[in-house]
Amino acid sequence: MQRNVAAVGSSAFLALAPGTVAGLVPWWLTGWHGHAWWPPARVFGGAFVLGGGVVLVQAFISFVVEGLGTPAPVAPTEHLVVGGLYRYVRNPMYLAVVAVILGQALLLGRLVLVVYAVVVGALMWAFATWYEVPALTRQFGEEYQRYRSAVPGWWPRLTPWTAADPPSTG
Repeated sequence: MQRNVAAVGSSAFLALAPGTVAGLVPWWLTGWHGHAWWPPARVFGGAFVLGGGVVLVQAFISFVVEGLGTPAPVAPTEHLVVGGLYRYVRNPMYLAVVAVILGQALLLGRLVLVVYAVVVGALMWAFATWYEVPALTRQFGEEYQRYRSAVPGWWPRLTPWTAADPPSTG
C-alpha cells in the first residue's frame, strides 16, 4: 500500500472508530454538560484528553509511516509496527482512547463516562486478545511472537524495546 493511500485510510478510520468511541458516544451520554466540581480534577482531565489525543495521532502516524497500512482490520499494515510508542506498549491506541474518555469524565465530573471507559477498555482487551493477537501471529509469525514476548500489551515498559533486545523471561 502506498503511504498516501494509507494516510487517507488511516485518517478515515481515525475519524470513524476513535472519533465515535471517544467523541460521539461521550457526547451522546453527556451532551458535554458537566458538573462544577474540584478544579484540579478538571485540569487533570484536560491533560488526559490532550495527552490521549496526542498518543492516538502518533500511533496512527506510525501505522502509515512504518506499517504502510491502517489500523483498520480491512486494510492492515504490510509491516509489523514496532517503533515509536509501540516500543513501550503494544496497545497505545486503546490506552489513548480510554485515557481520553477518563479525561472527559474528570473534566466534566460525570461518573457515566468512567463506567463507559471501563466497558470500552474491556471490549478493547477482548478484541486485542481474541482477534488481534491470533491475526498478527498468522500475519507476522515469529517476528510478532518475539515482539509480543518483549513488549507488554497494557502496562508500558520503562525503557524502549528494540529488535536487538533479548526476549523477556517473565
